[in-house]
Amino acid sequence: MISMSFAQKKGKDINIISGKVNISKYHSYEELNRMSKGELLALYTERIEVIVNILPNIAFATKPGVTMKSLGIPETKENVKALEANREASIKYFDSTIAFQKLILPYSDTRDLIAAIIFYEDTLKSLHTYNDYRTD
Repeated sequence: MISMSFAQKKGKDINIISGKVNISKYHSYEELNRMSKGELLALYTERIEVIVNILPNIAFATKPGVTMKSLGIPETKENVKALEANREASIKYFDSTIAFQKLILPYSDTRDLIAAIIFYEDTLKSLHTYNDYRTD
């Protein structure tokens, strides 16, 4: 499954976003329509993984490399523990979601699967314009 790990090391900045944070390619409807259901299931799963790693944290960051320190968040024991608990919860959520998806998703209609992939990809593309919504 997913292997996001959190190791607290003395003196090392702690990233807000970790794990898989991008996809290799965006697809057109025509490209997806030519793929096998197995290929579509893999794409769907990959997009869920990226979304689970990024979306819950967009108020802080949309890309890796942003740390608690760079955001001005004190790296107290309590804050580090909260970040670690959040990551563990994300891993658990992703793992249980994928276990469910592996059992049930193959029964989905291929057209619905393609629509979901396109929706997820559009959501991921919109992260590139996230800063347009911020006002300074």
